[in-house]
Amino acid sequence: MTELIGISPTLLFGQLLIGLINGVFYAMMSLGVAIIFGMLRIGNFVHGAQYMLGAFGAWYLLHLPDLFPGLGLPSLNYWWALIIVPLGVGLIGAATERVFIRRVYNLEHAYGLLLTVGLAMVIEGIFNVFYGAAGQQYGVPEALRGGVNLGFMFMPLYRLWVIVAALAVCIATWYVIERTKLGSFLRAATENPELVRAFGINVPRMLMLTYAFGVGLAGLAGVMAAPIYQVSPQMGQSIIITIFAVVVIGGMGSIFGAIFTGLMLGMIEGLTKVFYPEASTTVIFVIMAIVLVFRPAGLFGKETVGHHSADISAGRPGSFLENGRLWLAVFAASGLVLPFLVYPVFAMKILCLALFACAYNLIFGYVGLLAFGHAAFFGASAYVAAHTAAVWGYPTELAILCGVAAATVLGAVFGWLAIRRQGLYFAMITLALAQIVYFYAVQASWTHGEDGIQSVPRGTLFGVIDLNNTFNMYYFVLAIFLVGFALIYRIIRSPYGQVLKSIRENEQRAISLGYSTDRFKLIAFTLSAMLAGLAGGTKAFVFQIASLSDLFFMTSADALLMTLIGGVGTLLGPVVGAVIVVTMQKELATLGAWVIVVQGAAFVLCVLFLRKGVVGTLEDYLATREERRKQAARPPDGIATAKALAEPTEPSS
Repeated sequence: MTELIGISPTLLFGQLLIGLINGVFYAMMSLGVAIIFGMLRIGNFVHGAQYMLGAFGAWYLLHLPDLFPGLGLPSLNYWWALIIVPLGVGLIGAATERVFIRRVYNLEHAYGLLLTVGLAMVIEGIFNVFYGAAGQQYGVPEALRGGVNLGFMFMPLYRLWVIVAALAVCIATWYVIERTKLGSFLRAATENPELVRAFGINVPRMLMLTYAFGVGLAGLAGVMAAPIYQVSPQMGQSIIITIFAVVVIGGMGSIFGAIFTGLMLGMIEGLTKVFYPEASTTVIFVIMAIVLVFRPAGLFGKETVGHHSADISAGRPGSFLENGRLWLAVFAASGLVLPFLVYPVFAMKILCLALFACAYNLIFGYVGLLAFGHAAFFGASAYVAAHTAAVWGYPTELAILCGVAAATVLGAVFGWLAIRRQGLYFAMITLALAQIVYFYAVQASWTHGEDGIQSVPRGTLFGVIDLNNTFNMYYFVLAIFLVGFALIYRIIRSPYGQVLKSIRENEQRAISLGYSTDRFKLIAFTLSAMLAGLAGGTKAFVFQIASLSDLFFMTSADALLMTLIGGVGTLLGPVVGAVIVVTMQKELATLGAWVIVVQGAAFVLCVLFLRKGVVGTLEDYLATREERRKQAARPPDGIATAKALAEPTEPSS
């Protein structure tokens, strides 16, 4: 059969073997994510970093004499690592749950996801500081070296061991959770903790151990992966997005779905490398999009009612900080003198990213949908605008409009696929769809791969104004920012914007009033994508380059971080957040890889202590002070009563 289609049996079965090995790792990792989400309702984005900790833990144990010379410590091999490392990573997970995760159990799902994103950035950033991009080698254990000749292929013993051991772990875990009394207690503790407490069970401890067990599975997968893949700080980052796609396809929280889908998708990925190698990096995300069109809850998931995002917004309509006309005038006046106070290119970067953050806040702050894929709109617009200007010779304003059009179409398609879901599903769908765009840009010839589109000509505006002049370019960018900010203010103050806020606060009530909430959210998502594209297309001319970093996940994380620091759901917050983040990146640029650690720490601190952001916290302070002033101006109850008694009354008839 393989000869008929022109493919050698060695290639076919070799790729199937690789796909099966990847599949068992997907299954083990997805199993941990599914357990943590199913039991704790936390989207554990730090799972990839914990997988990386497992691999590094095995490497550390093997090199103990070199790491701690003079102490006489023995070198502990792979078999010791299989026992020690999962326990160690599990203990780290237990401490993480107790110190960080426990604080967000009763909050909107978005906060748990944001917290774990920040923790992942801190952990991976620290390892990146000390080890860089270079990987560490970890040899195959001596007992599992060699292989078996099956005639049509050579099967390495270690890979056979990984397949068998990983399947055994997955099946045992499924049995314990789904078929034992302990598993029933775990499920009951998440559904009705008060009832479980009545039976004398320590629910917080049970939840902590559940998180530790899920994290331990990631550590075990890391140990088993160490002899196959290089041990590097990026190994978790490269797999976690795929893992979440696997979990979404299988059904968030479905144990069996995680195992089955992980194995199935690993095999499909292997076959794709044989028949259509260019699609091997995106096939999982394409399958996810197709599945969710017909099965929004995933293959084995159940429909659940998610938390609404009303508690995310911090804006106070009556506050002067929400007066868009006032701030539009302030931005225009201060913008005129800004390039004389700071470097103009730095000022333009702030304006572009501020507009990007405002666009993101439109969907997150005013609709309550946590999106993780806005880098797709920002980057796609940058690439289209750069290409039309550099290759087709379009004038600057028309090239930016082409980029905006591409981002708008992309936003409409993404929204149509994702808008029916909420919470973690929506976040993961948008992230996975953005990954498709990213991998397309990696492989497409017109994007020039890792080099990007360079030397983008700024040209002339309307054929008259020379944009190669830095000040002319700056005022052009300022005008774009002011138009975008004014449009966002008009949207949120319009009757349409009021409907969006009602959807954010109580979608079921909005539906009962006759509003088509999906249509309203789709329009808002498309508008947000359009404005993100306006920021991306403009940025391509500011820096005269469109690169893969514009499409990378961290660009979406930057928009989220700026919004979170400034104040989600506030008009001024994203602008303040952009100023803080861009300034922080500039001032900390000399720290190199430590910048990621600082950004991750900012995520964590904002989620734990500054959920309303700078502007939201300031609004609360001003509102509290005003309330105290009004109370101080009121006469005490006793005086008011005495005055009322002293007043003459009309005689009765």
